[in-house]
Amino acid sequence: MATKALNFRMDEKEMVDLKKVAAVFNISVTDLVKDAIKEHVTKLKKDPFYRLTANVENATEAETEEILKELENMSDDDLSIVSVKHVSV
Repeated sequence: MATKALNFRMDEKEMVDLKKVAAVFNISVTDLVKDAIKEHVTKLKKDPFYRLTANVENATEAETEEILKELENMSDDDLSIVSVKHVSV
């Protein structure tokens, strides 16, 4: 797999912390950051919000216009919440 470069800025204190941790574990700062990112992304991908929305395609412009027209034609009564269900994931 090809690798891509990524540049970002961080606070000096955070950089000092990264360097200290990397030195203690005898790994490069780059490897520490890559591992931390992988771990965090893996955690986020397990989040219910991500799992429910990640595979949902965005509406086309025509679909968006159709939805907005339908919403504009609805009354406040049409848009009121009639029941609530709590779901635990």
